[in-house]
Amino acid sequence: MPPLKSYQNEFNDGCRNGKDSPTDAGATCSDTSTASDVGPSSNVISAQRCKPSPYCSGQYPFKMLENLNQLRGETRFCDVDIVAGGATYAAHRVVLSAASAYFEAMFRPELGLNEVNQKTVILHTIDGEILNILLDFIYTGRCEITQTNVQELLAAADMLQLHEVVDGCCEFLCRELHASNALGILRFSEAHHCEALTKSALNFVHANFPAITEEDEFLDTPQALLSQLLTSELLRVDSESQVFQAALRWIKHDVTQRRCYVFEILSLVRLALVPVKVIDQALRDCRDMSVKVALRSICRDIASKRGQLVPLRVCPRELAKKNIYIIGGSRRETSTTWNPEDDIFETVAKFDIFRREWNETAPMEIGRILPGVAALNGKIYVVGGERGAQILANGEVYDPQNDCWLPIAPMVVPRCEFGLCALGNSLLAVGGWIGDDIGDSIECYHSEENVWQIIGNLPEPRFSMGVVSFEGLIYIVGGCTTSTRYLPNLVSYNPVTQEWECLARMQVPRCQMGVAVLDRYLYVVGGNSSSQGVLSSVERYSFDENKWSSVYPMSIPRAIPAVAAADGLLYVAGGEQPCEATFYRAQITISAVECYDPLTDNWKSCPDLPVSRSEAGAVVV
Repeated sequence: MPPLKSYQNEFNDGCRNGKDSPTDAGATCSDTSTASDVGPSSNVISAQRCKPSPYCSGQYPFKMLENLNQLRGETRFCDVDIVAGGATYAAHRVVLSAASAYFEAMFRPELGLNEVNQKTVILHTIDGEILNILLDFIYTGRCEITQTNVQELLAAADMLQLHEVVDGCCEFLCRELHASNALGILRFSEAHHCEALTKSALNFVHANFPAITEEDEFLDTPQALLSQLLTSELLRVDSESQVFQAALRWIKHDVTQRRCYVFEILSLVRLALVPVKVIDQALRDCRDMSVKVALRSICRDIASKRGQLVPLRVCPRELAKKNIYIIGGSRRETSTTWNPEDDIFETVAKFDIFRREWNETAPMEIGRILPGVAALNGKIYVVGGERGAQILANGEVYDPQNDCWLPIAPMVVPRCEFGLCALGNSLLAVGGWIGDDIGDSIECYHSEENVWQIIGNLPEPRFSMGVVSFEGLIYIVGGCTTSTRYLPNLVSYNPVTQEWECLARMQVPRCQMGVAVLDRYLYVVGGNSSSQGVLSSVERYSFDENKWSSVYPMSIPRAIPAVAAADGLLYVAGGEQPCEATFYRAQITISAVECYDPLTDNWKSCPDLPVSRSEAGAVVV
């Protein structure tokens, strides 16, 4: 057989542009001069440029693994038996050593371990099925991670130093984070030094602290971890009262063993920010005398302003929900002629509930009335609404940390006077006006993919209603349909099962009201009704009892107000109220702000909005 033709020579010959002289062999591919013209260093460069790259087969590593796994399955060339949980698995020392630093050290002769010369190696701390999964991974690069095996798999992979499996288990657990398991995952990840998982779990605990403290897992939290959490500035809570209630719940769960920690734990709560009535109620509910004594001492310390037991000069936590954002809307302060486009707000008013002052943040790109507004993962989303005669589908997202707005994908359906709420890591847009018609569709925004998707329909088209989320369900109250102008209905929707349930009806049918959730109640504030016009009345629905009750009315009637709950209080800003004109009855916008305290069943005045507005959205971050 003749020798293969040299592609190197052929390529170099082609680079000479027809020159046959050996002296031309050093010329570069783009240069027609001789070697003597460019100097000896050019020869090396030319050879490097013209040298072909080595051949590489992308399938070869997979083929090798497949063949090695087949040899293992047939127990051919296997030189070690690994025993775990009574099960024995044949394997190749060299393959195990190449995959795992643990096995490489075990089988290295110079370390002199007993396993070097043993045919059978017993792993006492690993379950047999788990070992089988890990051996499959070593020989295939694949393993099935499930809820039932993930913890044992991660622990065993960590011991055997199979870092890829550890990473896969951590990614799986990150996706499984929930209020019911986040603390357990956090403790587990810390025990196995999984830094990325620990960070994700801790961030989840900080962001969902109120929900996590309601779970049974919270009650078994070690005292050191609880202290670490109560010290954190990153707890995203509605009020410090939630932190106080959580600390008491933990103490009372095992009061015999934990009463010694009472002052230590409560000193980490910013009790100066907790209403005295909340502490008094805790005193009345407490049955353990030692805890009662501690609470009385703390109450006296706060009342006398000594600050010997708990700090008095404290600030809200950095990520406590302490700012109310009033977004979009319109202004009409006289009953004279009004051009709606001239008074539609792009501006955003921010109210600091602790400093009790208003500031202006970066404005939206587009002014909107009656938009959908919701907070998700610390950011504010504003979508839809109306500008002039145009109903909008586009949206924007605001980052409070950077004080800037960015566009997001538009909704499938343009909407105004609709409901928007956050659920999990998604937003749900419900009903509303969609042009000349009333909509019945429900669409979901997936924040990670930045895409909207229709997921269901209302029982009947509805607009101008209140929409909130609570414990995995969507609640829709009041509003208007094609046949009824003012509805008393309250319905719940389960996005997972797509089931609807009719609940207790409001006492007063209404639309264009404000809604918010506070302390396991849905509050419905003001609005319009057929018999009473613009309302000052407020009623609330108990999620636990499926029952409505009236609370003390607002000082003034309001339609389309901005409503939000923060720090244990219900805030109502702006809205519209009737104005008697010469020949007709008009609606003008107001700037008054008031807040409701459920502990006293009273409203108090707050600093007015910088400018009156109505048809705006409100959100707390």
